[in-house]
Amino acid sequence: MPPSAYRWVVVGLLWLVCVFNYADRQAIFSVFPALQAEMGLTDVELGVVGGAFMWVYAAALPVAGAVADRVNRKGLILGGLAFWSAVTLATGWATEYWHIVLCRALEGLGEAFYFPASMSLISDYHGPRTRSRAMGLHQSSVYVGTVLGGAVAGYCADTSGWRTGFTLFGGLGVGLAAVLVFCLKEPPRGATAEPTTADAARGAGEVARLPMAWVLTLTFVGANFVAAIFLTWMPTYLKRQFGMSLTAAGLNATLWLQAASVVGVLVGGFLADRVAVRVRGGRPLVQAAGLLLGAPLIFLTGWTRDTQLLVVALAGFGFFKGLYDASIWASLYDVVPANRRATAQGLMNAVGWLGAGVAPVAIARASAEYGMAACLSGTAAVYLLVGTLLVVGTRSFVPSTPR
Repeated sequence: MPPSAYRWVVVGLLWLVCVFNYADRQAIFSVFPALQAEMGLTDVELGVVGGAFMWVYAAALPVAGAVADRVNRKGLILGGLAFWSAVTLATGWATEYWHIVLCRALEGLGEAFYFPASMSLISDYHGPRTRSRAMGLHQSSVYVGTVLGGAVAGYCADTSGWRTGFTLFGGLGVGLAAVLVFCLKEPPRGATAEPTTADAARGAGEVARLPMAWVLTLTFVGANFVAAIFLTWMPTYLKRQFGMSLTAAGLNATLWLQAASVVGVLVGGFLADRVAVRVRGGRPLVQAAGLLLGAPLIFLTGWTRDTQLLVVALAGFGFFKGLYDASIWASLYDVVPANRRATAQGLMNAVGWLGAGVAPVAIARASAEYGMAACLSGTAAVYLLVGTLLVVGTRSFVPSTPR
């Protein structure tokens, strides 16, 4: 197969891995009501279950990024897949609260090694002219995995007990890791990088001295904070507010938002690649548009009590979220040295998920006083704030030539 074709095959192979990455992490949220009933948990305790993954995930990401810049990325990706799939299997055997928290923490550790290694690998198959499209296409797997995890876990919980979904996802993930050993190839590092004096830079310190890297990271914190709230609590909100079954709540909490995000991320990747060659900072400007236009739809999700209008709001939010998501890493790779991409990705992802890790517990506490609907609507202000920050930062700090 010619290299020009295989570079897209790589995106497809990693797309499959990422589907399981997100299905495994999303499944737990659809079974929150079942866990609460079986183990007598409070909302705050459920928030800790959601946060445990994010805290360990965030703590491990800087190490994962540094490791991915130095060792075989294929091994990290497939080893991580096998590890977190085994932990998913173990989640189905949990009988006590601390078992669940431990499994979520270990899952965060295993999944931390995937994104730094996979995004670095994709960036070596795709240069600046196709990078947003490649990463945007890969990002669509996040939404498919989220819907799959939410819907299947909810259905299994309704029909055969909440543990069944974890057994299913864990077993399939281990099998996929074995198959991909023979299909995935490691490319040379920096294969698509354009020559630049910054390529001699070393370590996280160089990344930290790039102002635009901080702008992108702070924006990611805000966007991830909002996403974590919707991923964690929307299934429970639909069950409580609209009286849905676990199956219906798990499906509706993910399907409309994530399906629209698939469209948005493909449109966003295409637009970002086109705009980036014509306008300085084209990629982050497309992202900023997604954030600013998505804010009113976020407000509507908590404000409306009409199911049809809620679906429209979730779909609209999802589309504009996709515009932002398409270039999360492509925008970062435009401003960091090629040989520090995994390190930069790990650092940015870590900070973003530390912020997101606060969200599940914060909304559990806030909703006791203000109601979950008001808390969901209130997150629109976060989108407005970080969208504005991204516009200002782009015009001030983005270099004229992407790396």
